[in-house]
Amino acid sequence: MSSIDEIKKNEGFSGMPYDDSLGYATIGYGTKLPLSEYESELILKHRYDQKIKELVRKKPVVEELPHNAKDALFEMAYQMGVNGVLKFQKMWEALEKRNFSAAYKEALDSKWAKQTPSRAEKVARKFLESV
Repeated sequence: MSSIDEIKKNEGFSGMPYDDSLGYATIGYGTKLPLSEYESELILKHRYDQKIKELVRKKPVVEELPHNAKDALFEMAYQMGVNGVLKFQKMWEALEKRNFSAAYKEALDSKWAKQTPSRAEKVARKFLESV
């Protein structure tokens, strides 16, 4: 058994923060909080890559879209999850027709745009840059 396996076994795993035996806020396999920016970026990159793979698997048309449209979809998937992005049915219809101005409008006609208006506008604008 490797050292990593031993540490995992001895520490145990928790996906939620907890106080360790000395009262330190801890997560994962005994990782004390707070995380460094570098550690947080590793998590972000891993989760971003997972969202991309899941989105492409569920909507293969993504691979055929221009770079800016993909970027918009990937950021949306990171923010609201793949299943959240899949709910934008009219936006997807527009993307399949390569109607990027309609995709922009449909993305902004949403609860997402009402909850995070400036971010939604910035992200959705990437559809217009795909024309």
